[in-house]
Amino acid sequence: MAILVDSNTRLCVSGITGREGTFHTLRNRDYGTNVVSGVTPGKGGQDVDGIPVFDTFHAAVAETGANTAMIFVPPRFAADSILEAEDAGIGLIVAITEGIPAHDELRVYNHLRRGSSRLIGPNCPGILSPGKANVGIIPAQFFKEGNVGLVSRSGTLTYQIGNELAQRGFGNSSIVGIGGDPVPGSSFIDVIELFEADRETELIVMCGEIGGSAEEEAADFIAEHVSKPVLAYIAGFTAPPGKTMGHAGAIVSGSKGTAAAKAEALEAKGVRVARNPTQVSELANQILATRV
Repeated sequence: MAILVDSNTRLCVSGITGREGTFHTLRNRDYGTNVVSGVTPGKGGQDVDGIPVFDTFHAAVAETGANTAMIFVPPRFAADSILEAEDAGIGLIVAITEGIPAHDELRVYNHLRRGSSRLIGPNCPGILSPGKANVGIIPAQFFKEGNVGLVSRSGTLTYQIGNELAQRGFGNSSIVGIGGDPVPGSSFIDVIELFEADRETELIVMCGEIGGSAEEEAADFIAEHVSKPVLAYIAGFTAPPGKTMGHAGAIVSGSKGTAAAKAEALEAKGVRVARNPTQVSELANQILATRV
């Protein structure tokens, strides 16, 4: 099994005719993702290497049965594109676009929470279920199929930790990048809950970073609702105090939001916390070895 994307995914890409949209759409298709359509207003009737392009999500869904959207449009258009995908009945929306104004992100978040569509991102690398589907910009060559579920605020650290795990012989059920913006569409809790319900996932790895309280909230949820082992890494143990670093969501207030504070909160709930990315694979090996 996998979470969110798999062989049943039917992907429609908003911004498919742009340079980045075309490049990553074709990479996703080459991986095996079922890319059924794209959307670019004013370019309906064209195609991108055989993938039909429509003017609207409504037309794309009606003609191709798309159930997943990937957003590659510029920041000023991204919120409306997300909302159009939701209005067309698409259940999973993956927003790769970075630089979306926080006010727009808040507008989208408040609208989507009243419906049934799920948003991953924005400003995220997307979702990869190895051997099944890749929706986003994750370099799939670093990953293989397996039993470790990975959720991360950082794209680059997702790739590094995935590679470290692969070098130890571990594979992944799914990899989900939730993004590091102030108003993410999905939280650690949202994704961890899905991994908890996934039969293939035996270990959950959470990659957080300084700023905000998402990791502390996840710690409380894990203690109350998660039976599977959870392993964490928090980026920023050596971050200089008072310096602005990382994503827009990486805002530290006093002692709150620091890597040390997050690690303390997680460890108090029984979650082991690595101090560097390499240690993640070492701890994963210890945890899974005890479950054999």
